[in-house]
Amino acid sequence: MDKKRNILIRELMELIDQASSIQSEIDSTFTAAYLALQRANIEMGIYQVQAIAASIPVENSITIKTRSIMGTEIPLVQYDNSHENERPAYAFYNTKESLDIAVHHFNRVKELTIRLSTIEISAYRLAASIKKTQKRANALKNITIPRYQELVKSISNALEEKEREEFTRLKVIKQQISQ
Repeated sequence: MDKKRNILIRELMELIDQASSIQSEIDSTFTAAYLALQRANIEMGIYQVQAIAASIPVENSITIKTRSIMGTEIPLVQYDNSHENERPAYAFYNTKESLDIAVHHFNRVKELTIRLSTIEISAYRLAASIKKTQKRANALKNITIPRYQELVKSISNALEEKEREEFTRLKVIKQQISQ
């Protein structure tokens, strides 16, 4: 149980380090994306940007698989970004470069958010598993092992008592035979 807990804690620490670096990258990318969106709204008008945003297709290139770390199911989110290099879902005729920049930044935010969500869910599941493992280790250490030690002690005492009785019985039989 201690080995399992140590492995889970090591995995959790790695995930926490990854999450903090991705979180800071998301923050800076979000800031850049909103500034680009604000600029696109100013250059093109909010209603035109909303209309273009409504024409963006629904994302369906995300798949979720799982892997197991010491019995804990960890999600693996896979994102197929090969279609991002294709043409955008809107026409270039009435758009500005600021919209393209905003789309680029928001696509990057999407990628980072997918990675961060995988890491955070994994961290929550690992933390729950660590807590459960800790409870089991404590139960073993404080309840189960002492109970079995007491049981072994009582069985040993009973066997020793039976051995003494048998020895005494054999002595009495030997004395009766010798008389």
